Amino acid sequence: MFIDHAGINVKAGDGGDGCNSFSKGRFQRYKRPDGGPGGKGGDIIIKADNNVQTLIDFYYRKHFKAEDGTNASSNHKKGHEGKDRVIRVPIGTLIKDSDEDITYCDLNEAGRSVIISKGGKGGKGNSRFKDATPGKDGEEKNITLELKLVADVGIIGYPNAGKSSLVSRISNAKVKIANYPFTTKTPTLGMVRMGEERSFVVCDIPGLIKGAHAGKGLGDDFLRHVERTKVLVHMIDMAAMDGRDPASDLISINKELVLYNEDLLDRPQVIAVNKMDMPEALKNLKIFKKKVKKKIYPVSCVTGEGIKELLEAVYKKLR
Repeated sequence: MFIDHAGINVKAGDGGDGCNSFSKGRFQRYKRPDGGPGGKGGDIIIKADNNVQTLIDFYYRKHFKAEDGTNASSNHKKGHEGKDRVIRVPIGTLIKDSDEDITYCDLNEAGRSVIISKGGKGGKGNSRFKDATPGKDGEEKNITLELKLVADVGIIGYPNAGKSSLVSRISNAKVKIANYPFTTKTPTLGMVRMGEERSFVVCDIPGLIKGAHAGKGLGDDFLRHVERTKVLVHMIDMAAMDGRDPASDLISINKELVLYNEDLLDRPQVIAVNKMDMPEALKNLKIFKKKVKKKIYPVSCVTGEGIKELLEAVYKKLR
């Protein structure tokens, strides 16, 4: 199960209480205060981990708490500090406040971390001739984890255009392929290797149809993953198997991208027209070229025709 959005509650550890204690030494006339300070509560730390791919763990577990600091004791002994709680999330996770319009951090690199809730300070002991104080409460927050996959290339297009077939052919990703719309219901990452030194990460973005920016189809659940990509490959069903017009498909999907995020208008894009092994595609391609005055890469994910040229064009855009 692929989960890219989750809400959780985090609670840092409470600080331990300071000690109110007095002692009298063998040669002392009066008792002297000797209460130690309480231990600090543990922090809640969220860290990006390359070994975590989805937020599924947070689908089942919603509450995370760090360890409390321990209380102090006499003879100036300080309480132990509570252990920090480290929560590991996929690279590309946004940390947001669920109750306020605040984005705390974008964990877009492996190993990057943020202290999301600070542990409470330990209370002061009376050893400095002041009354002991209780420990402070640790911070508690409701936060939202939002995953935006980190990929070099995003493959976009209408359902059944051949996006999954392309990912399966050019990368090591294992994807479900079938001849009906919305076969792919989750984004799929794959590594494309072009020789020993050239490679890039590709992502199949599912669910893009007219109205996707407003949540239609699989909607904006997956449009957020497009924002991370450097280059977009727009797959067009040139055989028009579902009765759509290829040129209208290109215009429609690009419009959805702009309505979702205007910055995507400047994202480099490569147009790939698929299913060129079918007779209908050859006829439609002539009409398509008259309407679209851009570089077009005819391909067939079945026969492999044009795939090499497409990958070279994509890599050139990345460079």
